[in-house]
Amino acid sequence: MIDLHTHTTLSDGDLIPSELVRRAQAKGLQAVALTDHVDTANAEHVVPMLAKVAADLNKVLDIRVVAGAEITHVPPPLVADLVKRCRALGAKIVLVHGETIVEPVASGTNRAAIEAGADILAHPGLITGDDAAFAAERGVALEISARVGHSLTNGHIAAAARGTGARLVFGSDAHSPEDLATPGFIEKVLGGAGLDAAEIKASLANAAQIAGLRRSV
Repeated sequence: MIDLHTHTTLSDGDLIPSELVRRAQAKGLQAVALTDHVDTANAEHVVPMLAKVAADLNKVLDIRVVAGAEITHVPPPLVADLVKRCRALGAKIVLVHGETIVEPVASGTNRAAIEAGADILAHPGLITGDDAAFAAERGVALEISARVGHSLTNGHIAAAARGTGARLVFGSDAHSPEDLATPGFIEKVLGGAGLDAAEIKASLANAAQIAGLRRSV
């Protein structure tokens, strides 16, 4: 099992990267992505540090650590360039903070993330059918979130993906130790969004592919 969305003290999380990874490992996860919030002010600071700690930990741990970034509340016209910059700085996974219904994310952010080819559109709220279809075309995965508030539209996101062929993945959006998910909880969140057994299996395979794992989970 894989969690593709977590935050450390390099943004607004409670844990330093090494402790977050150790706690994820203790939960039974096979891989975890460190995806701290970034914008044009801090990407050059945050992403290289996550890349370094991921490289260090991958030398000695049997849990796969993936350096990433979550582009957050960045105006839509700036998203594409920042996706490219994050990748150049060492991010293996780039998320964009989608149009969740519980935060005032700028309208058009979902579309900008898809146009930019982000790996994952995090908690995309009431994503339109057109944007879900575009995500399917572009290979951008839509997140089923375990985060309080963001998770309110999981059912809508699952239905939009089912109707368009967009890929789904799980993300805890963990900010504290209690937010980290066990494999069993991941399956419950995906099932709670309305995914059947085959769709859950496909979602887990999507996460493995994005995380760079050769075998499914």
